This record gives sequence, structure tokens and C-alpha cells, in this order.
Amino acid sequence: MSIPQSGGGPIERHEQLAEYLADGCKPRDDWRIGTEHEKFGYCKDTLKPIPYEGERSVLAVLEGLRDGHGWAPLEEGGKLIGLEKDGANVSLEPGGQLELSGAPLENIHQTCDEVNDHLADVKDIADKVGVGFIGLGAAPIWTHEQMPRMPKGRYKLMTDYMDRVGTMGKSMMYRTCTVQVNLDFGSEADMVQKLRVALALQPVATALFANSPFFEGKPNGHKSWRSRVWRDLDADRTGMLPFVFDEGFGFEAWVQYALDVPMYFVYRDGVYHDALGQSFRDFLKGELPALPGEKPALSDWADHLTTIFPEARIKKFIEMRGADGGPWRRLCALPAFWVGLMYDQAALDAAWDLVKGWDAPTREALRIAASEQALDARVDGISMHEIAREAVAISEAGLKARARPGAGGMIADETHFLNALKESIESGRVPADELLEHYNGDWNGDLTRIYAEYSY
Repeated sequence: MSIPQSGGGPIERHEQLAEYLADGCKPRDDWRIGTEHEKFGYCKDTLKPIPYEGERSVLAVLEGLRDGHGWAPLEEGGKLIGLEKDGANVSLEPGGQLELSGAPLENIHQTCDEVNDHLADVKDIADKVGVGFIGLGAAPIWTHEQMPRMPKGRYKLMTDYMDRVGTMGKSMMYRTCTVQVNLDFGSEADMVQKLRVALALQPVATALFANSPFFEGKPNGHKSWRSRVWRDLDADRTGMLPFVFDEGFGFEAWVQYALDVPMYFVYRDGVYHDALGQSFRDFLKGELPALPGEKPALSDWADHLTTIFPEARIKKFIEMRGADGGPWRRLCALPAFWVGLMYDQAALDAAWDLVKGWDAPTREALRIAASEQALDARVDGISMHEIAREAVAISEAGLKARARPGAGGMIADETHFLNALKESIESGRVPADELLEHYNGDWNGDLTRIYAEYSY
């Protein structure tokens, strides 16, 4: 989840809303890669989720990173709730999931180094306090009642609202984890093409990274339960956004969509003011019930954009949001997959050719099938396995064309970061399949084995 935005001045013209998005346009040489990933922490002796405070806790890990690895603290209400260093930040999800929001970097080599350094630092602290971390799309055993609550005002408001608008919002907040990547665009037209490809191919990412076949101690019938959860969260702010594929779509169309998404809050002087279900359109007129007579700043608009949760979204960049959290290698594979598709024009055109014939019902059916069957999914004659094979091949070609070397020039390009995905393509097995094989085989139904065998 995002931290509060700041700056930008008052909104005096409607055009500023689209201009805010358009300000994200950058020349190709300035395009960067920002990778985010979340992970569950647990007490090694009890295998229960770690609380916010205590000897074995989220706070102990944050303090260890602050004191031992040079991170600066971020506080809310006098509580340590995050860290920042060198353009990156560490933050807390509602149930204590620890998130790294990486710095904007130039290539996947740097991204993977960042992931490796972060996980090594976290493990260093975690081992000292008796805590472990694991990368999965959903908590495999814990119930909602077992999950801790982080001391963040944004999360309290969201928790109170979720049961009004869906059935699985609190499950998403407290018991799921993702890996995603944030990428740049060069122009409005470039944003449109990238966002359309991103939305259409999110089901492929869901399938390739499916890693949540368990929930509350047993198989749940899905390979990505995290993806299933998102389908019953809040229809006003989630989904595959068919309007993005309409003729004439651009920044202003996104503004109109975002203005129709009900608000969560307004952040002022360290306090989250309850604006649940209220309208940003009313806010623009100075008629927001939460703050009568007050009009928004651009920072309020930026905050509001962070409360919209479709499968891919735009702010001043595009976020790819369809993948489960997972094992170490796949934290590097996810940004590699999307960078290969998005940052080479020939690859982007090929990816669009792959999906441009799909209509909205087909895209939604692929989303559902991906969560249930991963690479085994078939929709109207479309094989998810074959689409994934083509998408990974296009991505590989894009990474080769980028030709960004690593390891002091010893590695020619970024294509080896796709190896985990290529192995899935060849075998037809994704992480969820491997977990289910263990559960039904050598684990003999003992799901607690997952912690020792799959933690970082």
C-alpha cells in the first residue's frame, strides 16, 4: 500500500487532473523499473503471524533494518511504520506483510541486486529475533482472526469499509501478497498501448506466477487464490477495465473513471479523515462532507489514485498488479517479463498483435480461468499455456533487443531472468502445482511443512 503523497499545490482547473498523469511522460532514455514485493512474516517457533510489537515482531524487523542497515524511519502517530533509503522504501501491509518498494532502476540486473540485498538484510535481522519470511500469494493456514493489525489510519478506514462493498476485501488486505513492477511511458499514445497490453496479459502473469493454492489450512480449488480474492473486493475500483480498450481512451478518460471511484480518506497533518464512499467530484466543488468548504490539492488527487485497484493502473507510471508473491527467482522474473514486453517497441507491437482480437468477455474469462487453472486454462479455444509461451518469447526478444549487460559486461543481456518462466512453459507447472504435489505427496497433507521448505 502507498504512503501519503505530498506537494503539488491546489487544484484550480479540471485540466490539472489529466496533466498530473501526463507529467509522467518521459523520453525513452529516462524510463526506469520499480519493483515491489510483499512477504509474510511468522514466528519460527509457533508458525503464527508476527505481531506489530514485541520481541518477535514487525517492529523488531523495522528497527533492525533502521539501526543495522542504514534505513531512515517513517512514522505515523509516533509509531514506526516504514523506512526509506536511496529512493526505495519499506512499508507495512495491513496484516504486517513487509513490502519493499524498490528504487527506480535502469535494468533488471540492478533490480535483482536490490531484491537480493533486501532479502539478505531482512533475513539477517529476522534470524536474530526468531522470525521467518515466506513468499506466497495468500497466507496458507492463518485465519482472519489471527492476523495482526498495523497502526496505520488508512488501513483502519479501509477495513471498516470493505464489508460494505464486497466479501473478500479484508482477505485481500490481511492475507495476500503480490509482486508487481512499475514502468514508464513516453507519451499518451504509448501509455494507451502499454496499458491495453498490460490489462490483456495480466491473466498470463497470474497464471505464470500462481502461488496460492491453499487457504485456511487446505487446498482452495484455485492455483491463485489471491486473484480469486480480488474478484470480490469492490467492483467500483477493481477489474479489467473494458473502457481502456474504447476508441479515444487517454488520460482524460482515466480521470473520469477515477473521479467515479468512491473515496476512502483525505490525509491532513498526519491524520486520515474518513471520506468513505464520498465523491472526489464533490471535493473539487468544495462540497466534500468530510471537509466542508475545503478543496483538494494535487496531493489529494495523487492519494486518491492510490486507492484504485484494477489489474493494471496508471498514476505517473503504469503498475502491473496481477501476480502472486513468490519465491526468490520470480521476484526478478516478474519485472523481466514486463520490461521485455514494454520497453522495446517491436516487442510491444507483437504483444498487442497477440491480444488485440480479444473482447472484454474473453479477457475477463481468461482472468477467471487463470486464477483457477493457471497454465491449464482454456477459454474459447485459447490455450493459456500457448499464450504464455508466446508472451514469454516476445518478452525474451524484447530483452535481447534492449541488450542491457550485467556483471561488468560478463552477461550480455537480461534474458536469463526469464529462466524460471521458461521452465514453467516447458513443464506446464507453476509454483502452485509444485506446492500441491508436495501437499498430496511427501508432506502427507501437513501444510506446516511449507514454512521450512519455502521461506526466504
